Amino acid sequence: MPTCRRLLIGVLTATLLSGTAYALTGEKYLPDASVSLAQARETALKTYPGKIVSEELEKESGGSGLRYSFVIRHHAAKHEVGIDAKTGAVLENSVEGKNPD
Repeated sequence: MPTCRRLLIGVLTATLLSGTAYALTGEKYLPDASVSLAQARETALKTYPGKIVSEELEKESGGSGLRYSFVIRHHAAKHEVGIDAKTGAVLENSVEGKNPD
């Protein structure tokens, strides 16, 4: 299945399940990712259950150098969960600070 079609299916599924459409920042890096956005979301929510409030695909040091970053809210707490976009490994699971990057 072409990457664009998988992405569209993932976005539509997430929208239907959560009632929220996510705006992915950094979609220009999607062709370089081995892990789909839907797979990365699933891993992030298993790591820190809650509601995804923002998501980004970015080049950042650590792991393969390409990561999905999700901010997930559970009650009043927000966590940033980073997933390696090439391996699917969890790279970060930390409390989101007052000045998120």
